[in-house]
Amino acid sequence: MSIPILETCRKRKRRPKLFGLHSFAEPGCPINPTGPFRDNIRIFLKQCAEPEDYCVKGMPLWCTLLVRDKSCVVPLYTIEEGADHSLNPFCDHCRCTGWGNHLVSKRKYHVVIPNDRDWNKPLEDNVLNIHSHLLHGLIHCNGFGHLLCINGIEGGSKYLYGREIMDLWDRICEILKARKISVEDASKKHGMDLRLLHGVAYGHTWFGRWGYKFCRGSYGVSEENYDRAIEILSSQKLDKIIQDFSDREQSRQIKCMVQHYRDLSESQLVTIRDLFKFMLTIKSRSALQKKLVAATAAPSASVQKNSIRISFHKKDNSKEKYLRCKRFTSVIAHMDSRWPAKRLEFAAEVIVDALKQHKSEVGHGGMTRQDLRDAARMHIGDTGLLDYVLKSMNNVIVGCHIVRRGINSARVLEYTIDDVDPVKDLKLLEPTEEIHQKPLPDLLHAPAPVPGTDVYNDVVYLYNNTLLNYPESELLELATQAVLDSKHFVKDRPFRDEDDQLLRFFCQVMPGLFDAENMATETSPAGELVMVPLHATVFDLKQAAEKALRDTYCIMDKFVVTEVDNLGEMEDRDVLFGALESGAEILVRGSGIDLDSNLKHEGGADNWIVRCECGARDDDGERMIACDICEVWQHTRCCGIEDSEAVPPLFVCPGCCTSFGPPMTNSPLEFQCSDDLLLDSATMYGMDYEYDNCIGLLQ
Repeated sequence: MSIPILETCRKRKRRPKLFGLHSFAEPGCPINPTGPFRDNIRIFLKQCAEPEDYCVKGMPLWCTLLVRDKSCVVPLYTIEEGADHSLNPFCDHCRCTGWGNHLVSKRKYHVVIPNDRDWNKPLEDNVLNIHSHLLHGLIHCNGFGHLLCINGIEGGSKYLYGREIMDLWDRICEILKARKISVEDASKKHGMDLRLLHGVAYGHTWFGRWGYKFCRGSYGVSEENYDRAIEILSSQKLDKIIQDFSDREQSRQIKCMVQHYRDLSESQLVTIRDLFKFMLTIKSRSALQKKLVAATAAPSASVQKNSIRISFHKKDNSKEKYLRCKRFTSVIAHMDSRWPAKRLEFAAEVIVDALKQHKSEVGHGGMTRQDLRDAARMHIGDTGLLDYVLKSMNNVIVGCHIVRRGINSARVLEYTIDDVDPVKDLKLLEPTEEIHQKPLPDLLHAPAPVPGTDVYNDVVYLYNNTLLNYPESELLELATQAVLDSKHFVKDRPFRDEDDQLLRFFCQVMPGLFDAENMATETSPAGELVMVPLHATVFDLKQAAEKALRDTYCIMDKFVVTEVDNLGEMEDRDVLFGALESGAEILVRGSGIDLDSNLKHEGGADNWIVRCECGARDDDGERMIACDICEVWQHTRCCGIEDSEAVPPLFVCPGCCTSFGPPMTNSPLEFQCSDDLLLDSATMYGMDYEYDNCIGLLQ
């Protein structure tokens, strides 16, 4: 592999810093900072990275070159995003993790390894919205962060494994002393949700290898429910499973698989956890044989592929640009979305109609992302769905139109549309899709694999039958759903005092200094780490706390510390040593907090009230709908609205319904609104309580 990144460094007449991929960020290699994250990241950028000679939407960036082997140099980019100039200064990831009450940080740092096909290119302006990066992590300057994306060899890289990237990310977080890192685990492999498969096999998710633990569940799932669900699923006895499937068509296949792997194992396989764990750790001889066969067949396949490409090129050179486009239906087939395919396709059609209308009225040019989003919202109220689809629409074909995305002359993201001939142009794409875009197999109706031929095929078969489609077991079905509804995990780095001549304290502003209106429902934001020498005075501590808070949070830019609650009657000139133990939490009072600022809490300025029948009292990132009377938000799933269904134009929750009329009877009812709009009682009263009623079975 060529290394044009090094060539670029030579052109700039500078000698690049190179670090080993597998040793970088080990303790002392190349730095060993002992301060808080906000200071450590500055040391990291100064000593371990080189500033790039360009910016991304005004944001400065640095690059660190990591050598994997003699022919592979991996670029690790760090991008600094300031809240004052950010298009989205708030953090949706904090809100969904339960950190929406955290104060808005002045800076957040994006750690990115692009897809290997983009290693030799400058980063694009939309780099923060791309989901194909090998690594994308985000850490606020207060040390709280989020792992947004990990893609290894199966996710799009030719050179890096997922575990190598994850090891690197974990070491970076450790050496920079990030405090808490969250991840929304939606990872899949062979169509299986790894949080379910690994939870049953190992008792934790794939990210659990690096210390990530349960943070919060969606749909009201608590940690106790999650742990109980994992225990129920993993403790299933294999003999009991064989007995329960005895009258099913899968009976013989499951029995043969269990017996096959029991014969291979040196230890006794009793539960489904024993079986899955053994299957995921053994090496299949047939898999190795397949690799050898693929290697010997590669030249002939390459010749065939090249001949096809040549024939395309000769057939119609003017249509070469269309070969880089994909049908939108093919794109969404490989996407992990909470919305069904029909909803995504409908949203894409609405976007195309808006572009077509704009083109017919104006005649040329495209639409900015914001204008296109506003036009589509006239037909679709789910803004999360629109944002998700807009991110996916670039060089995609919807119907007889190609939607493209780019940066216009004003440096603004813009969407354009081109017409294509469905007969002349699109037929060129059909052979390409057959070669490069194999359809996903129907796992539920696929023919049963021969036990032992391919371990992963056997795992998929058992996963779909024993975890997803277990016969007539409400408890197992509920346990599976509870695990699938638990996506948010977090790694908490505990505080460790360093062996040096410094005192460390966690400084927290008195909650009463914030507006009292919200204090009844909000928990106090996390404290900031401050460090002072052993001989420091109370006045030195006040100055250090003031500096740390000003440097970290937007509304603290002019904050002045006047008092430290924990120190009693101590004066400013008194020495701290002996009065407070290192690592203690302190509460400070002061003035200058900008309570009128819009950049207050990471969850944003909107004070949503969530009160769902499943028990959720906060936004968990799942699809929701608000009552048009009380404006309380609830999950659409808990309200009986399927993901494939559109949100009703008028929705009234059951609590508000009871205030307008008698309780629901067995006969169909209609509710007369003031504007003579008739609502079906299924919309008014139809709440799906099954999940809420059954969740008690896990307790």
